Amino acid sequence: MKLEKREKWVVSAGVGLVALLVLVHFIVFPFFERREVLKRGIEAKRNGLKEMMVLSAQYRSYTREAGRLQDRLGGREKGFTLFSFLEQAAGRAGVKDHIRYMKPSDSQGSGRVKESMVEMRLDRINLRQLVDYLYLIESPKYLVSLKRVSIRESQSDPAYLDTIMQVVTVVD
Repeated sequence: MKLEKREKWVVSAGVGLVALLVLVHFIVFPFFERREVLKRGIEAKRNGLKEMMVLSAQYRSYTREAGRLQDRLGGREKGFTLFSFLEQAAGRAGVKDHIRYMKPSDSQGSGRVKESMVEMRLDRINLRQLVDYLYLIESPKYLVSLKRVSIRESQSDPAYLDTIMQVVTVVD
């Protein structure tokens, strides 16, 4: 098979073009596609690392706070109960005779630390007595705080107040 110079040139150009297309299709395009996949993977790993760093910082913060909480719990006297604490504070504030009821509830929560709550009702107390009592029971030292409080005028005498409050603390 003898081909003319022009035909050889056309065949060579065709073979070259086919070789170029094969090269582009099977080598160049996969290279760039793989490169994009790797870039997306690197970006995803980078974002994951950033999120892990944020979560790590939060974890360290929570661990420090838990340590402080454990220290404060250890600072309370042995046998501390919310019920007796509230009763003693009521005696100091002069409202012990005005307690209508005190209902302790079971500890709630999971893990090492649980929440203990007492619901109590005080009838016919004046504003000064209420403020004094709230001052005594709202104690960061003993980790005691108010969860909910309801105050209204006494039905028998508008000069006095009736109060229902839920007081909580952390127990271990």
